Amino acid sequence: MGFMDKVRGQFIDIVEFLDDTRDTIVWRFPRQGNEIKMGAQLVVREGQVAVFVDEGQIADVFTPGTYELTTENIPILSTLKGWKYGFNSPFKAEVYFVGTRQYTDMKWGTQNPFTVRDAEFGIVRLRAFGTYALRVTDPATLLRQLVGTDPEFVTGEVEEFLRQVIVEAVTTALAGAGIPMLDLAANQGEISQKLVGTLSASLATYGIALPRFVIENISVPPEVEEALDKRTQMGIVGNLGAYTQFQAANALEAAANNPGAAGSGAGMVIGMGLGQTAAGAAQGAAAGAAQAPAVGGAPPPLPGTQWYVALDGQQAGPFAAASLPEKVGAGRMGADTLVWRDGMAAWQPAGEVPDLAHLFAATPPPLPPQA
Repeated sequence: MGFMDKVRGQFIDIVEFLDDTRDTIVWRFPRQGNEIKMGAQLVVREGQVAVFVDEGQIADVFTPGTYELTTENIPILSTLKGWKYGFNSPFKAEVYFVGTRQYTDMKWGTQNPFTVRDAEFGIVRLRAFGTYALRVTDPATLLRQLVGTDPEFVTGEVEEFLRQVIVEAVTTALAGAGIPMLDLAANQGEISQKLVGTLSASLATYGIALPRFVIENISVPPEVEEALDKRTQMGIVGNLGAYTQFQAANALEAAANNPGAAGSGAGMVIGMGLGQTAAGAAQGAAAGAAQAPAVGGAPPPLPGTQWYVALDGQQAGPFAAASLPEKVGAGRMGADTLVWRDGMAAWQPAGEVPDLAHLFAATPPPLPPQA
């Protein structure tokens, strides 16, 4: 290799950047002490601009195209270097390639819930997350404000900063939107569009914009979701008394379709009694709710124990406990008569029920005739 070849090797003939990544925003051309030859080719591809920096000062900015570096094509740098009369010599300058395409699929999210005031639920904590696209709008401002002398500035270096800016804007927008919490999902698109303009204006001082911003989800903490699920279940059930009657009817139908489980005809009678008691309790609860006294009024008296009695082979009742002595005295009810009330597992003879045994206590025989 001759002397001129060695000298020629010290000069850079082509300045270009072929990006093989998807996240490099700024890349500094590795000059490594070599000088850029006057007349070298500068290749700037679509989605790039090239920024020349001389001794820390931004000089020329080149948009996509191919340029021959001469004093005419780099006027600001030529002025800074003090070239006169077209002095044609190698020069040293830092060249930064800045990506101007959209950097998509960047993610954001709230690390902690934020609080909003909802007209229906009061104070509610929310979470939100989504995606956005980043684009450089002013390469020179980006270099001054964020990049500095970083030789390779990637999206990860600015992602946390952008997340903080986005979360602040999102929480402010949602808290001030005045939209009910249950309607936020239907308005996510509209809120996202408003935030595109708000965030781009806020980030203009850094030379970047967010041309696309998406709120993918707005959610509540797990404990709030559980409470909402319970409220939804209550809304689906509706009338609780009607729901209880429906359940009792299903239980009777299941017992009728499975006679082995009932055990005998007596078991069927017991099942029917239980079903009727459940239905009566449900109707009583509904009636009690409808006839509840106004606030401040006295509550109605508690009802007495209700008894069912097997009279003449048929279920009769319910009867109040106070009416049973009359039936005993009239001979319609004896100690071996089957009875049942709420809380008993099965029908039992009245004489074996502690609450009724006193009705059948032994009575003294009649007095003997007097002489």
